[in-house]
Amino acid sequence: MSKMEVKTSLLDNMIGVGDMVLLEPLSEETFIGNLRKRFEHNEIYTYIGSVVISMNPYKSLPIYTADKVEEYRNRNFYELSPHIYALADEAYRSLRDQDKDQCILITGESGAGKTEASKLVMSYVAAVCGKGQEVNKVKEQLLQSNPVLEAFGNAKTVRNDNSSRFGKYMDIEFDFKGDPLGGVISNYLLEKSRVVKQPRGERNFHIFYQLLSGASEDTLKKLKLDRDFSKYNYLSLDSATVNGLDDAANFRTVRNAMQIVGFMEDEVQSVLELVAAVLKLGNIEFKPESRVNGFDESRVKDKNDLKEMCELLGIEQSVLERAFSYRTVEAKMEKVSTTLNVAQAYYARDALAKNLYSRLFSWLVTRINESIKAQTKSRKKVMGVLDIYGFEIFEDNSFEQFIINYCNEKLQQIFIELTLREEQEEYVREGIEWTNIEYFNNAVICDLIENNQNGILAMLDEECLRPGTVTDDTFLDKLNTVCAEHQHFESRLSKNSKFLTDHSLPHSCFRIQHYAGKVLYRVEGFVDKNNDLLYRDLSQAMYKANHSLMKLLFPEGNPAKVNLKRPPTAGSQFRASVGTLMKNLQTKNPNYIRCIKPNDKKACQVFTDSLVCHQVRYLGLMENVRVRRAGYAFRQAYEPCLERYKMLCKQTWPHWKGPARQGVEVLLKDLEVPEEEFAYGRSKIFIRNPRTLFFLEERRRQCLEDLATLIQKIYRGWKCRTHFLLLKKSQVVVAAWYRRYAQQQKYQKIKSSSIVVQSYIRGWKARKILRELKYQKRCKEAVTTIAAYWHGTQARRELKRLKEEARRKHAVAVIWAYWLGLKVRREYRKFFRANAGKKIYDFTIQKIMQKYFIGLKNTMPSMSPIDKTWPARPYLFLDGTHQELRRIFHLWRCKKYRSQFTEEKKAIYEEKLEASEIFKDKKALYPSSVGQPFKGDYLEINKNPKYQKLNSVMDEKVLLADVVNKINRANGKGASRIFLLTKKNFVLADQKTGQVKASVPLPDLNSVSVSTQSDGFFALKLKEGTPSAAKGDFLLSSDRLIEIITKLHRTGEASADRDPISVDISDEFLVQFKQDKVCVKFIQAGPKNGNSVACKRKNNRLLEVSVPSP
Repeated sequence: MSKMEVKTSLLDNMIGVGDMVLLEPLSEETFIGNLRKRFEHNEIYTYIGSVVISMNPYKSLPIYTADKVEEYRNRNFYELSPHIYALADEAYRSLRDQDKDQCILITGESGAGKTEASKLVMSYVAAVCGKGQEVNKVKEQLLQSNPVLEAFGNAKTVRNDNSSRFGKYMDIEFDFKGDPLGGVISNYLLEKSRVVKQPRGERNFHIFYQLLSGASEDTLKKLKLDRDFSKYNYLSLDSATVNGLDDAANFRTVRNAMQIVGFMEDEVQSVLELVAAVLKLGNIEFKPESRVNGFDESRVKDKNDLKEMCELLGIEQSVLERAFSYRTVEAKMEKVSTTLNVAQAYYARDALAKNLYSRLFSWLVTRINESIKAQTKSRKKVMGVLDIYGFEIFEDNSFEQFIINYCNEKLQQIFIELTLREEQEEYVREGIEWTNIEYFNNAVICDLIENNQNGILAMLDEECLRPGTVTDDTFLDKLNTVCAEHQHFESRLSKNSKFLTDHSLPHSCFRIQHYAGKVLYRVEGFVDKNNDLLYRDLSQAMYKANHSLMKLLFPEGNPAKVNLKRPPTAGSQFRASVGTLMKNLQTKNPNYIRCIKPNDKKACQVFTDSLVCHQVRYLGLMENVRVRRAGYAFRQAYEPCLERYKMLCKQTWPHWKGPARQGVEVLLKDLEVPEEEFAYGRSKIFIRNPRTLFFLEERRRQCLEDLATLIQKIYRGWKCRTHFLLLKKSQVVVAAWYRRYAQQQKYQKIKSSSIVVQSYIRGWKARKILRELKYQKRCKEAVTTIAAYWHGTQARRELKRLKEEARRKHAVAVIWAYWLGLKVRREYRKFFRANAGKKIYDFTIQKIMQKYFIGLKNTMPSMSPIDKTWPARPYLFLDGTHQELRRIFHLWRCKKYRSQFTEEKKAIYEEKLEASEIFKDKKALYPSSVGQPFKGDYLEINKNPKYQKLNSVMDEKVLLADVVNKINRANGKGASRIFLLTKKNFVLADQKTGQVKASVPLPDLNSVSVSTQSDGFFALKLKEGTPSAAKGDFLLSSDRLIEIITKLHRTGEASADRDPISVDISDEFLVQFKQDKVCVKFIQAGPKNGNSVACKRKNNRLLEVSVPSP
């Protein structure tokens, strides 16, 4: 970092205390108060040394942007305000630069934000590591594994809408450059009991609801499922839908994530088939059936669900049905088959459902690991992320809470050990003397639970394997016998119980003093849940299935490999998993995120002190602070320490020339800080008490104020001097400009005077020259005038001579023409009679035409366009002319007729013309409508007081108002309705009350269907997917069908923003009534049916309309 760059610190602009190690005084009240103060200011992260406390804000905060990622990238852990990105960056840089394997442990109770914290850590690491096509693919697969595991392993609880019901540990593997290569996921203790039963207000796993809500109809049909949640016994109905949770969208996200991770399409289908099989399994019910020996045998009530489940899994129905009715017990060479009663059958059904889902989840984790595992075999760096249950204390604590709390005891043990080891290593590394720190070691509690001889888990396994009658009470008796002397165990009969008459410790319970407090466990169900027994008959039945996954999920069902050994118990399996996890964590450098939820209402800005205090206690945060503060509370490298506090000493301010450690020594000596309050390490200064640090911060704040005052003083002086020099410079510039301006004005005055004198002289010279020029011009003009007069006289004389000569020539020509004409007439007089015939013919024709036109004028037909009369043709040769005149007259007559139309009358005729184009020769009812004028408003909506209420609803002009009959699909009878049409929509209203029954926008109307016959039935078909189509199409009947459909068609054509309404004319068409389509068929009625149109319902899919014969 350059010296000019501004450095920030955790201590700058601090709200409360950013690091609890610096809290003074330290108590539970001040600890909670500091958390509350920071939470109210949206500061949800607080440190305890290198541990991050994360408060769930229950709202989105703008602190996870790409800019924030860049802000915390490659920065010192304490350099910026507390953030989860700081811990993720510290872990990633230690892994990349120092070659240290890392693990990030995220703990907290349900709803505290553990899952979101793990996502933030992974997204930060993905953002800051390398780029490239292969690297991006690996990052995307690692990130997309989360939605898949959340869908199958998370559920809605009363505390959290997306609660993880399993523990997850992911090892992310990196190469030497810090680029991700792949990962390995381990899962712990899936809460499989949730599959068959959920507490009130909670849901089953997300995938069941996502499948039913988001799968396509075709997929659900293949899986033999229905969208209705209420049809499945394993799904809780009181919380089936969750606000803010879109199951359909999440299902699409899960499908996409499975594709990205690397699942094949047939694998996805197989997984969904198993999920559907679990739902079907929950619907199988049993009934008792008495046998000859007096015992009851269970039988399946309704075999439909059993049949569908067997079809999904490829199992013979009889094999699975027998497995629910009989149980085979093998001992050495003997097989004993016993019947199952109804209770045992239900137990077997639920056990199969739990095992099927649990094994499917384990297979999913294995399949994801195959896709995301690193392909290279070279040495890899590893960052582990642990997202597991926090410590749980409920009103009713059972086997699950016991196992979870055991895991948290182990995590607390390793947390204290690794924290102390880290502190000790840092002290040794810095050369500081290490002093032993006293703390509560919970190894005694872990030994109480996991000891191989006298531990609770060992005794539970021993009780499960013991022959004879084994119950939860016998297990409790054994605990009272073996653990009665243990200081952390209490029961009603143990000597450590101080409340022998206290009913808060019932006979069927025991209490353990955990590091986080006392927890009361009810032993009911401990033995069954630890056994986790699945009858061998069911395992073998599952192995016989043809489904691609069943042989992988139930390998013990292979009859060729029958294992008579009892399978390991749930407790022993979990203890082994926890042991493996602890060994794994001890090989890595730990980083801790402690998640706390501020309230039980999932509300933002609500801080419940008692709830937070409870979590602080069982997370051991106060113990963590005390361990951290047992030696030196604060430590910092010499360079940033000197850079931050150098202004407190004149010798170090503003620049220290020597080594940073010597500068810090001079600084602390000058400030007279007691020597017992600090120690010098090799690279860091260690401060024992937070008061010393706050003393330095207060002195720094005061010094910064003094420096700010000094800077302000110097700045103001510089500003005043600069202003004065600017004014002085401005005055010089203004004076120079003024002198220039004065000289310019003087010069302009002299210049203008010179110009005036010059102008007078030039004028006198010009006038003198002008006079000379005018005299010369007049002389030239006189000569020109005399010459012009002389030329004119000569021209007139010549013209007169020429005219006289022309008259003589014309006279000669005229006399010669008369003479030639006379000679011609004498020569051709003998041919006169031959020309007389043609002239007579032309004259006759002219007279005939004159008579024809006069007669045509007198016999002209009327001006009506429909008058088809025309005078007879008098002569055959006039036929063509006669017809052309008739055509021209008709066109002219029509034009004159149209010119008389008003706009209203023209619109009526246009509607008639459009009706003709739609229905002529297509609809038998059309000829009878030609002579009827289209009135439109037959009900006089605006004038009739009966429809005043209906008129007030309409905000547009009504184009048509009439009474129609709405046909009922149930019986074919009609109900009277008022039909209103405007430019934007049509309305159906009750005739008696005027109440609007339906209002449909015209853009939602797709087409109109009518028959070819003389009935008045028509169907208004709506576009699919529109809000108006929810109730289906309208089947109506009206005597004014032609006018209604014509106006609907014209209104659709007049709008430019929608398609015209099509008119389908057919004697058979379909009408959509809500979810069903009904066929309307028109037939010719016989004479016995009368002359009325009748509509009858033939079946659920057919309405038959009888139309009388014409």
